[in-house]
Amino acid sequence: MSKVQEVAKAVEFGKVKVVADLVKEALAEGATAQEILNEGMIKAMAAVGEAFKNDEIFVPEMLMAARAMKAGVEVLTPHLKEVGAEPIGKVIIGTVAGDLHDIGKNLVAMMIEGAGFDVLDLGVDVPAEKFVEAINANPDAQILALSSLLTTTLPASKATIEAVVAAGLRDKVKIMVGGAPVTQEFADEIGADGYAEDAASAAELAKSLLN
Repeated sequence: MSKVQEVAKAVEFGKVKVVADLVKEALAEGATAQEILNEGMIKAMAAVGEAFKNDEIFVPEMLMAARAMKAGVEVLTPHLKEVGAEPIGKVIIGTVAGDLHDIGKNLVAMMIEGAGFDVLDLGVDVPAEKFVEAINANPDAQILALSSLLTTTLPASKATIEAVVAAGLRDKVKIMVGGAPVTQEFADEIGADGYAEDAASAAELAKSLLN
């Protein structure tokens, strides 16, 4: 098994403590940073997402895999910058105003990052105007991801999209929504471009929205 394949296995099985060393070993053996990222980590996270969707693993295993990827990416980042490697896109994510839940949002952010995106996480209880400010401040962002875990905060998702429209930025970003009470019907109703029912689907959706 090559070192890159060892990295992939370590990420897939959430071996947080060994990933960084394996990445260093792979680099020392001549693997490129881009190869380790694409063939090792991104491929592993795709397998994790697939296993999650098939109910073969659950949220704790998914979180461990995402943390393992993060540990590996920290080692790779300076090498990727050296060769000018670009992320496949940029996503602004946050939990909408009035909602303090972050586990689902964090998992989505990790999975989207695992798919090769640069992620700007605005945190929780994010007012509509802060999302608008983030879009203005990050003209390279193609996607806005809104998380809502409480039925009572669903109107905040709608208000955020309305604020983006009012600011004249609607054609600048694709908007995806998700969270326990969110449905495809609700996403259609408020004018979102996409809805994902779980973090693995969110990563796939983000990639599809770039096309």
